[in-house]
Amino acid sequence: MGKGSDHALPAAGNEKALRYALMLTGGFMLAEVIGGVMLNSLALLSDAAHMFTDVAALAIALAAIRVGRRAVDDRRTFGYHRFEILAAAFNALLLFGVAAYILYEAWQRWSNPPAVQTTGVLVIAVLGTIVNLVSMRLLSSGKDSSLNVKGAYLGVPSFSVQ
Repeated sequence: MGKGSDHALPAAGNEKALRYALMLTGGFMLAEVIGGVMLNSLALLSDAAHMFTDVAALAIALAAIRVGRRAVDDRRTFGYHRFEILAAAFNALLLFGVAAYILYEAWQRWSNPPAVQTTGVLVIAVLGTIVNLVSMRLLSSGKDSSLNVKGAYLGVPSFSVQ
């Protein structure tokens, strides 16, 4: 593996799909935060926190594609594709942080449970499922050609459809 080696990932279509999935997921994450606060729903707030990790994973995946385009040199004979591994580790740490926040918030609500407006929560949850399905569809074409996209594909939904 030298400077002439080409380890490029098929990134052009993947980058576009990741960008659209990022916009959808990020936009809906904001809707869940607003809905969670207005409807007093820990379920929506915790899913918004989960969607935050999805947004971070998608943004990191986009960054990994861009960093991965850097040229191979004598020090990095494989280029910068290993950035994906660091991105995955960061995302895992982020998930642990979100889990800790949800546990803390649940403990607080256990002693003083608020009233929750269930109809609004249900509407937002259904819309969130639709957003997840659309994002999965966008990412499905590149999941077999890039570990980076496959990680984003598997991380976007709250459920795994295979």
